[in-house]
Amino acid sequence: MDEIQLRTADMLDAGQAALVQLSQLAVAYSFSILGAFILLIVGYVIAGILERSVYAGLGQFRGFDETLRKFFSKTARYALLILVGVTVLAQFGVQTASIIAALGAIGLAIGLALQGTLQNIAAGIMLLALRPFRVGEYIDAGSVAGTIEEIGLFATELKTFDGVYVLAPNSELWNTPVTNYSRNPTRRSDILVGIGYNDDIGKALSIMRDMMANDSRVLKAPEPMAFVAALADSSVNVNMRYWTSAGDFWQTQFDFTRAVKTAFEENGISIPFPQREVRYVGAPTAGDTGVEA
Repeated sequence: MDEIQLRTADMLDAGQAALVQLSQLAVAYSFSILGAFILLIVGYVIAGILERSVYAGLGQFRGFDETLRKFFSKTARYALLILVGVTVLAQFGVQTASIIAALGAIGLAIGLALQGTLQNIAAGIMLLALRPFRVGEYIDAGSVAGTIEEIGLFATELKTFDGVYVLAPNSELWNTPVTNYSRNPTRRSDILVGIGYNDDIGKALSIMRDMMANDSRVLKAPEPMAFVAALADSSVNVNMRYWTSAGDFWQTQFDFTRAVKTAFEENGISIPFPQREVRYVGAPTAGDTGVEA
């Protein structure tokens, strides 16, 4: 019975000692805990304010892309939150230098593992900043051609002329010369037509000039032209050159190509097929079979 009482007394003494130690730790770290809690709340609030400020500030730049505004504002927010987290750990005596070194090593490893992805992100930022093309524009970038549907940080979505969906990595578009058919407001078109050598060149040129003058889609400046482009093997090539808005380019070219053929036929101007004149030198006579005895 006495042994049980002694064990009970020892347990009570150990519990009291543990409570005393806990209370001492609580008193010792109470200010650290309170400071860390306040720092977390303040840091979270300031991070939100910083995100909104960066987003609004970048919006002051005319034409700054919406995707880049969100990317940089989110980056600023999370960078501040990471800094707050490291500061909170320092409140409890954690060696932050080792944590920063570990974060740097982890970042380097991730960067090496995602090297291609990071290249696409960097290319995406450059494409959004320099804007060689925008949504709705038609481009040709080597193996990729189509209308821009969306420009993301990793890849760009396009729709080809025949309605096919294409997802192109940004690094491929950034490292390739891009031809933008929609950027400039006007475009020049040339329609080359071959007529016969016996046809009236002046009449053909007059028909072309009248067609361009009577079409409201053809711009007055630069002035449209009709001229003889070349004396080809089988035809005299006449050319009609004019400028239209980028939106009217294709339809105007289609309409003129059909209209010039119809107008030439109605005015007796031929569009000859390729011809070749063959002459036989020393041709055999009618009674000569060409076979030696």
